Amino acid sequence: MDTKKIRLEDLAPVIEEELAAGGQFEISIKGTSMLPLLVQGRDTVTLTAVNEPLEKYDIPLYRRKDGGFVLHRVVKAENGCYTMCGDNQWVLEKGIEHSQVIGKVCKITRKGKCFETTNSRYKLYCRVWQFLFPVRKYLIKIRGKLRK
Repeated sequence: MDTKKIRLEDLAPVIEEELAAGGQFEISIKGTSMLPLLVQGRDTVTLTAVNEPLEKYDIPLYRRKDGGFVLHRVVKAENGCYTMCGDNQWVLEKGIEHSQVIGKVCKITRKGKCFETTNSRYKLYCRVWQFLFPVRKYLIKIRGKLRK
């Protein structure tokens, strides 16, 4: 059986339409920016509409001004602007506007197990990983060397 790949750019209008109608949309993960939580080829996320301002620790799907799509965590929310960072990154992306947000993750399917982002264990992960932000750069580099 052939697998058909659809570019997110082409899928975005369908996602936006489904979310605007009150539905949800499940997508596969691509890339490494949200490691160790999300792994490409293994995990999926379910998106829901964003009807209010995002909060710290939310994971929105947003479109950068250069047209790229990103799934990163909110590390700061202030006056309708957000600062984002992937869990596997240490450089903050500032100035993301609410109008760039397509949807936010409400469920994560990780290693075949599904949980909501309201789950207490997930919230603990968010707080611990954010607490480690000042040393994240070094943790990521050490993890990379251990994998070799």
